Amino acid sequence: MDTSKLKKFAQYARRTLLDQVSGKLDVVLAPQSAARRERAQVVAELEKLISNSGREYVEERVAYTWFNRFCALRFMDVNRYTRIGVVSPAEGQFQPEILAEAKMGHIDEEMVPNQIRQKILDLLAGRAPSNDSQGEAYRLLVVAACNAWHQSMPFLFERIDDYTELLMPDDLLSGNSILAYAREAMTPDACKDVEVIGWLYQFYISEKKDAVFEGLKKNQKITPENIPAATQLFTPHWIVRYLVDNSLGRLWLLNRPNSRLAEQMEYYIPPEKPESYFLNITGPEDIKVCDPACGSGHMLTYAFDLLYAMYEEEGYDSAEIPEKILTHNLFGIELDERAGELAAFALTMKARARQRRFFNKGVKPNICVLEKVSFSREELDEYMSFVGRDLFTYGLRETLEQFSEADNFGSLIVPKVTNVTDVLATLESKDMSSNLFLAETQKKVLTVLHMADALSPRYAVVVANPPYMGGKGMNPRLSTWAKENFPSSKSDLFAMFIERNLDLTVKGGAVAMITMQSWMFLSSFESLRSRILNQHTILSMAHLGARAFDSIGGEVVSTTAFVLENAHKPDYRGAYMRLVDGTSEAEKMEMMAKAIAQGRAV
Repeated sequence: MDTSKLKKFAQYARRTLLDQVSGKLDVVLAPQSAARRERAQVVAELEKLISNSGREYVEERVAYTWFNRFCALRFMDVNRYTRIGVVSPAEGQFQPEILAEAKMGHIDEEMVPNQIRQKILDLLAGRAPSNDSQGEAYRLLVVAACNAWHQSMPFLFERIDDYTELLMPDDLLSGNSILAYAREAMTPDACKDVEVIGWLYQFYISEKKDAVFEGLKKNQKITPENIPAATQLFTPHWIVRYLVDNSLGRLWLLNRPNSRLAEQMEYYIPPEKPESYFLNITGPEDIKVCDPACGSGHMLTYAFDLLYAMYEEEGYDSAEIPEKILTHNLFGIELDERAGELAAFALTMKARARQRRFFNKGVKPNICVLEKVSFSREELDEYMSFVGRDLFTYGLRETLEQFSEADNFGSLIVPKVTNVTDVLATLESKDMSSNLFLAETQKKVLTVLHMADALSPRYAVVVANPPYMGGKGMNPRLSTWAKENFPSSKSDLFAMFIERNLDLTVKGGAVAMITMQSWMFLSSFESLRSRILNQHTILSMAHLGARAFDSIGGEVVSTTAFVLENAHKPDYRGAYMRLVDGTSEAEKMEMMAKAIAQGRAV
């Protein structure tokens, strides 16, 4: 995929949206603004948020929200998942199809409430005063469309009845609008694969990422709110395929030796000898796959394709397969709320591509966005007195307190309570509605337990491109916490994730990752290497070295991709590929494919 247009658009869109949202904010907050007269409560909520979180946070959040929605709507328009083009013109037209139809009096009554519908018709007929009747009518149509998609995709299309609507950009119809540039960059060819969403996400945050790294040169530590921008990196598709083929695909072929799945796994490396010990599965529904730093979901979307083929081989009804995959098989964990939304959207699009009526099923992908949740001592004491000491164990109390810095520690948190699923089911059954204080505490408790459940060791496959951050970039609290909890891998986040991912898998499960290569050589990672060699098994490794990511120039990142088994097999002969001599991503990809095809992985 040629990503140059996507990069130019995403970076331009961020700067433009931030500028437009800031301008709208000035108008809305003006002392005598129309918003204050007509939406006083919403403006009050907006001012409270600015007071608590800062104006910059609000501008970033709103700009990102509209960027995500515009890109999602364009992707669905191109693939004809929408009944009518919301941001795209019909063939031969210039204005968005939904506006062109409205001008002819045709407005979808299921999408647009009657009151809004009448307002749109009045604007377009000149019966309502407006300085920009078409622009105002179109903004109402877009908001109505977003609200209509709330039922199918609440994770991306929250109902718009707050400041998000007030701060919506004005210029959406001109040739220089965000939507015009979105249509130019997100061509039908680019939108053939939902991978385009991941590229847009990476490019959108790239300038903020650059700013964070400039700060590092001045000895500025990476704060929790900047961790996502500093550590996100979109994984090239061929590396994703190598990792997933040799973890998820390998597990299936061990359990189904007569499967033809290997025919579509270009990067699969079969074992040198038949294996007698491996994780047994009875069917595809047994396989839980997790990406604990899922970003926009690239690993999971390819895993979806392999799982679909597995279900097909087992004879499942094709209409049932997408729902089963999203319900039973795929799990993502993410620190960045917006990235998590895009991961859920990407998986929903994979499912919709396979099943026309998928949107009607109300299935929400298993993407857990980690958030910080804090409790006061008095809060927990009162909650304990209500649920009882037998249930409110010391381990549960510790777990509830572990997520007060979830925005800093993310998926590295190891929940203290071991029977999360049982505790969660019991607490969910308790009715707190009669006590408003306890009801609010209950909501927070369940939020923490859902996160703890996602972080429990129950996965057959864990696959990840984890965040990279050395000790010099860590903020003081993260640095101290790393030393206390990951003494063998404290030097970098990626190394801590190697240990964490091994602990997330069941016995015999697989961990597939791409990381910095430094853990293979440096003395600071000697304990980590010892753990891997003495407790686990290296199934295969592709030593990539520098230039494996075209999106990162030069020698900035030297990497290695590998697959581990959570079982110690001292006699196992893994497959190793040395690709460090490749001078570009394409050359390394070709070298790997050739080595695998010729059986020269040694």
